[in-house]
Amino acid sequence: MNHETIAIHPCRHFDPQRFAVIAGGYTTKAYYQVNRTESDEETSLFMKLVHLDNPQEFAFPYSDEELDRYSNLVREGYCWGAYEGELLVAIALAEPHWWNKTLWVWEFHVAPTHQRQGIGRRLIGLLRTQAGDSGLRALVCETQNTNVNAIRFYRSVGFTVDGIDVSYYTNEDMLPGRTVAIFMKLKLV
Repeated sequence: MNHETIAIHPCRHFDPQRFAVIAGGYTTKAYYQVNRTESDEETSLFMKLVHLDNPQEFAFPYSDEELDRYSNLVREGYCWGAYEGELLVAIALAEPHWWNKTLWVWEFHVAPTHQRQGIGRRLIGLLRTQAGDSGLRALVCETQNTNVNAIRFYRSVGFTVDGIDVSYYTNEDMLPGRTVAIFMKLKLV
C-alpha cells in the first residue's frame, strides 16, 4: 500500500461501525509496569518495560453515549480522517480546551492494515499545525501502560509522558492484569 493513495481531510461525519473496526483494541507483547512509592519526604511514580511470554489482547467497547459524543466532536472541526477511496483507514478525534490552550486527542487510531505507512505521522502533523494556528500550546493524549506500541509511536512524533494516573479507570488499576492511564503531551510553544 502506498501512502500517497491515502487522502486525509477533516471528518465531515462520524461512522460508528467503521470507527469500531479501526478502534476495536490492540495486542501487546509488553507493558510498562507502573510503580509508586510515597512517603512524607518523597513520592515517585515510574514505569519499567516488562516483556510478556504470551501476547495479551485488549478490546475497547464503546457505549452509545461515547459514540454520540464523538459524532458531536466532528462538528467542532478538530477531527481528521484518512481515507483509501471511500474507506476510512485512520481517524483522529480531538477537542480544544480553551481554558488551558490544549488540544485533547480523545481517539487516535490507524487500521492495522495501514499502520507503519506514515499515515499516523501525517495525522499528528495536521493536528499539530491546526492547534498551533488556533493558538493552542500543546496536544494531549491518554493511553494505557499496556499499549506499548502507542506510547512508542507518540514518543516518535514528539510526545513525552507528562503524567500517570493510577486510578483513572477504576480504584484497582494497579492490580495485575489491569491498565494504568498514561498521559502524554506534545508541546507546541
